[in-house]
Amino acid sequence: MTDTIVGEDGRARCRWALADPEYLRYHDEEWGTPLHGDRPLFEKMCLEGFQAGLSWITILRKRPAFRAVFHEFDPERVAAMGDDEIEAAMGNVGIIRNRAKILSTIKNAKLTLELTQDSPGALDQLMWSFAPAPRTKRLTSMSQVPAVTDESLAMSKELRKRGFGFVGPTTMYALMQSAGMVDDHVTGCWRAN
Repeated sequence: MTDTIVGEDGRARCRWALADPEYLRYHDEEWGTPLHGDRPLFEKMCLEGFQAGLSWITILRKRPAFRAVFHEFDPERVAAMGDDEIEAAMGNVGIIRNRAKILSTIKNAKLTLELTQDSPGALDQLMWSFAPAPRTKRLTSMSQVPAVTDESLAMSKELRKRGFGFVGPTTMYALMQSAGMVDDHVTGCWRAN
């Protein structure tokens, strides 16, 4: 038996996907789909950092507000955010109002700009350099999905060495799943390759 459930449309999916309509959309359209580009991966890094200690559905529901507050995660605009915008973000109930995470997002934007200024695609290249080889056998249960891997530990260590914040190994494994660096759709899910 696999860890899937059949939805109203007759498709089998990873069991967690049917917990909420937004999870269903996210599972079907984003989770495990290869994502490239400095800006999209910067956004994923930031949102995964905000998620630390919370459920992912909270972030998905607040993503439109995050995008508004953080200028669609344009690193140049985020890096330029000043005290007034920081205070406005702290007062915005549409996002996670954690000052350390807000300040880290701005710092991570500055670091992303330093990395990509003379080398567009450098953040993408750096992150994808840690993508593991595809599994030879698909997982059959979400209980088999690791929280941390050697690759997520290495990615976290490298990003921390460069000064990035809220990029712990568990957070980076979640990013790897979200950005399709790993494919954790279980056997029987229609999204499983």
